[in-house]
Amino acid sequence: MLLTDLAQETYLAIKSNKVRSSLTILGIVIGIGSVIAMISIGKGTQKSIESSIQSIGSNLIIVSPSFQRNVGSSVSAGRGSAQTLTIDDAEAIANKVSGIKSIASDISKRYQITSKSKNTNTQVVGTETAYATVRNVTIDLGNFITDQDYKAQSKVAVLGPTTRDDLFGENVNPVGQKIKINKIEFKVVGVTKSKGGSGMNNQDDMVYIPLTAAKAYLSGDKYLSTISIESTDSNNLTIVQNQVSELLLDRHKIINADQADFQIMNQADIVATASSVTGTFTMLLAAIAGISLVVGGIGIMNMMLTNVTERTREIGLRKAIGAKRDDISNQFLAESIMLTFIGGVLGVALGWSVAQLISKLANISTDVSMDSVLLAFGVSALIGIVFGYYPAKRAAKLNPIDALRYE
Repeated sequence: MLLTDLAQETYLAIKSNKVRSSLTILGIVIGIGSVIAMISIGKGTQKSIESSIQSIGSNLIIVSPSFQRNVGSSVSAGRGSAQTLTIDDAEAIANKVSGIKSIASDISKRYQITSKSKNTNTQVVGTETAYATVRNVTIDLGNFITDQDYKAQSKVAVLGPTTRDDLFGENVNPVGQKIKINKIEFKVVGVTKSKGGSGMNNQDDMVYIPLTAAKAYLSGDKYLSTISIESTDSNNLTIVQNQVSELLLDRHKIINADQADFQIMNQADIVATASSVTGTFTMLLAAIAGISLVVGGIGIMNMMLTNVTERTREIGLRKAIGAKRDDISNQFLAESIMLTFIGGVLGVALGWSVAQLISKLANISTDVSMDSVLLAFGVSALIGIVFGYYPAKRAAKLNPIDALRYE
């Protein structure tokens, strides 16, 4: 049978059962669309998280306090709430560890903050001038904390854009205005540019004040929340991290590294961990959506088996006038593949549309990649072959005499 004849027969067969064909195609459309939409959500989330991590700084190493672990324990509880890191530790790192471009210490705690008529509860970061460089903080209005502010324990504050909006309203310039942090008055000297984010660690919902002022007026504490280190090169992150670990172990008189009272993570580790988690999340979403593809494939098999039964006399007649087994098998297999191809094309369009709709309405980042589109077409073609093979072979094996007698 010529390809043109096969294509024409396939078209006519599908056209003769419009409703049944449409419902079968719909199952594939929903399956393919679901897979593409779910993968796009997973990949979009992954890119969003990676971008958020990258935005906190370049070649970054973060040292956090932690309660000392007992021998044999694999869990270090209370990371961040422990009090083990000091300014002296930060100074020792700056002076004795090589490969460091910049370093900044901070004390971070949530406080109630009020302006003239509004209030909010957010994170207050007491830090140094170098923090803006290390953690990639860019100023939109005014200026960041200066060395003079640090030395003079000045009661000045730099607001994140979200905090600014909560206290003064959107797009208002609050520089020169007064706010109260834990009932202590501070003068606003700057507003940072938006980095994007949400939740408890939203980088746009923060207030930055001099570390010396935080210790003097708020926390009264000599211990640090984190020490942020920017290495000179991304290739020496591990080397710098190991040097910092050895130095702190020596300073804290800890022999066994497994019992360290601090934790160190570099940016590459954080990105790798986040990518692993979101990758698993994406695969889970795709697997769940893939179930609908299997259901769609079963629908195709059911339709093709019904077609074989309904067209038994036609098959017998074709064989009686010289059609071979391969001709009959190819015809029914072509019909199955055509159904899944049409469903695949429409499914890609549906998946892309759903992804765009989710991105706009739910404000969830999505990313429809070419890989997911190719995967959808590949899966749809495979479904057409796998679920169309048995009905096609069954049709090809029919005895022409018995088929002609069928009513």
